[in-house]
Amino acid sequence: MMENSLNLLRKTARIHKQQLMQLTKGENLTISEWELLNNVTVDQNTQEILSGIMDLDTSTLSRQLKNLVTKEMLVKEATGKDHRQLIYTITKKGEDAKAQIEANVKDLNTLIFEHWSDEEQQLLQILLNRLVKSVDRIDDSLEKSFKLKN
Repeated sequence: MMENSLNLLRKTARIHKQQLMQLTKGENLTISEWELLNNVTVDQNTQEILSGIMDLDTSTLSRQLKNLVTKEMLVKEATGKDHRQLIYTITKKGEDAKAQIEANVKDLNTLIFEHWSDEEQQLLQILLNRLVKSVDRIDDSLEKSFKLKN
C-alpha cells in the first residue's frame, strides 16, 4: 500500500530537519540560531524588527540573540537616548559560520537531487507550490468551522 502524500512530506521534513541539525551543529549553532543569523542585516538589526520578520515572541528571540552573542556570532550595541534599544551586528565568526552552513546546505541539496532531472525538479516545485496554495486556501475556512463548533 502506498503511503499518504502528506505523511511522506512530514517524514521527508523530519529527515531533512535532522540533516540540517547536523550541519548547524557542526558550526555550534541550532537551526533556529542559524535562521536568525541569516535574518540579521544592516536594516534588520533590532529585536523589534527581527521579532516581526521571524514571527517569534520576544522571550524566544531574546534567548536566541543572547546565545548568539555568547557564541560570539553577534555583537550588540546599546543605542538611543536611554541606551535601551540594542542593535545587533554579525561578527566575522558569525559570517564564517553562516557561509559554511550555506555551502553545506547547497551540497546537501545537490546530493538530494543528484538523480533528478531538471524537469522533475521543476515539476516538484510546481506541485509543492500548488499544495501550499491548497493548504492555505482551506486554512481560513477550517479555522472558521472549528470556531463555530466550539
